[in-house]
Amino acid sequence: MPKPDRRTTFLGLALRAWLYVAIAMLLGVALFVLIWARQRGSDDFYRPDAARQDATGQAFEPLPGPDTSASGDGSVPMPQEPAEEAGNARIEESAPPPSPAPPPSAAPAPPPPTPAVAESSPVPISSPPPVYPRAALRRGESGEALLRVHVGPDGVPYAVDLVRGSGSRLLDRAATDAVRKWRFRPALRDGQPVDGSVQVPISFSTR
Repeated sequence: MPKPDRRTTFLGLALRAWLYVAIAMLLGVALFVLIWARQRGSDDFYRPDAARQDATGQAFEPLPGPDTSASGDGSVPMPQEPAEEAGNARIEESAPPPSPAPPPSAAPAPPPPTPAVAESSPVPISSPPPVYPRAALRRGESGEALLRVHVGPDGVPYAVDLVRGSGSRLLDRAATDAVRKWRFRPALRDGQPVDGSVQVPISFSTR
């Protein structure tokens, strides 16, 4: 059996196979170095671009200092505010509109009509005397009652008020009953009969 040639094999592999392995390893290392170089360059994006600054090469002169010739105290004049633009409307205070004139005052209300006053008072035309109460006569009661008689346009009394009593209730009642039966000439106003009142005294005496 012939022996294998050492020049053609190494650890059981052909020399051509080992050559392929070496080339693959070199390509891997080169690829790793290329990727690492790109990643390293991307981390420096915060640095200023020196090449661009050097390329311009333009030098700027310093700004001139403030002009102090206008005022002797060396103070810097304040910048003036820009004038209002033509497009902006100017707000002007306008005088308030005049208040409306108050309405003309209404004419004063006429005074309430005063009650009609009769030109004359009622006058009795039929005045029968009162009946003296027997009980008051037995007691010897006497006196004078003053009555106010309200007479209608027809001359008939429609109300009798006791202005001053006689001191006896029997006599006051008898006087009121008698006057209610009286008849009067009514009071007149402008020639027409109207309501009126008159005071009438009624006396009672045992003499």
